[in-house]
Amino acid sequence: MNKLDELLSAIGWTDDAKNGAFSLRENGSCAALNSTENIQITRLPDGKGIEMHIKEGTKGETAYIPACVTKSGVHDNVVNDFYIGEGAEVTIVAGCGVHSEEKGEALHHGVHRFFVGKNASVTYREKHIGTGASEDKKINTVSEFFLAEGATAVVDSEQLGGVDDAQRDTTATLEKDAVFTVRERLLTNGSNTVDTNFVVYLNGENSKTDVVSRSVARGNSTQRYTSRIEGNTICTGHTECDAILAENGSVDAVPGLLARCADAELIHEAAIGKIAGEQLMKLCSLGLTREEAEQKIIEGFLK
Repeated sequence: MNKLDELLSAIGWTDDAKNGAFSLRENGSCAALNSTENIQITRLPDGKGIEMHIKEGTKGETAYIPACVTKSGVHDNVVNDFYIGEGAEVTIVAGCGVHSEEKGEALHHGVHRFFVGKNASVTYREKHIGTGASEDKKINTVSEFFLAEGATAVVDSEQLGGVDDAQRDTTATLEKDAVFTVRERLLTNGSNTVDTNFVVYLNGENSKTDVVSRSVARGNSTQRYTSRIEGNTICTGHTECDAILAENGSVDAVPGLLARCADAELIHEAAIGKIAGEQLMKLCSLGLTREEAEQKIIEGFLK
């Protein structure tokens, strides 16, 4: 396989995706695009992004939007807007892979904006990966969610190695009865750095959010996690950061809450620690080496 195929495989692209709605981006431009009856995708006039419109009432369909940078010297900047029609239920699978063997920055910077209609639901899955010997592979993402009354958004986000520098910013604004859920998993190694930020505005009555991040910092890598939930009416919010340190990794976790209503129920949690010795001993007693045992524990933690 060539580098593009390798990256696409690593971030979850399958041959089946080509039969549905998709937009494939390579080295800063749209390489291929396809629409379906219920999911219409159009290029923005400047060629630096797409608009995706999901028809009202659409059920059970999936759209793919992979983006890959396969060499150094590429600065890919893209803006994608998604409009999910009233009552629709859709899954959007994003993935970004950056490969570079040479000196020179290889960068993907993506802005994704989701406008989720009344009683609509979107599941957004993203996987980021970096490959190659270069130490200047960067992925920066901005995700903005606007949830109408009764809307639901679920974010399943994964970055498990190879990205040297990452900035991940996510905001969500919720109206009445809207629900926003996040499950983030991060793994850093070597001298990797990642800065991940969440801000959720609970503006509508009975809106809810649950933001959970799990991460492992290995080598000399550094992570910073910041979250902020603003409860502006009767609402429910929870944010949690759980992290494991290995070798000389470091994690800075700053969960925050702001309540502007006496009926806002907001909770934050943060826990940082090392792999428990008894877990290692148990797995080693079953015949695993210490390195194998650590890897099994980390894999289970990040599931």
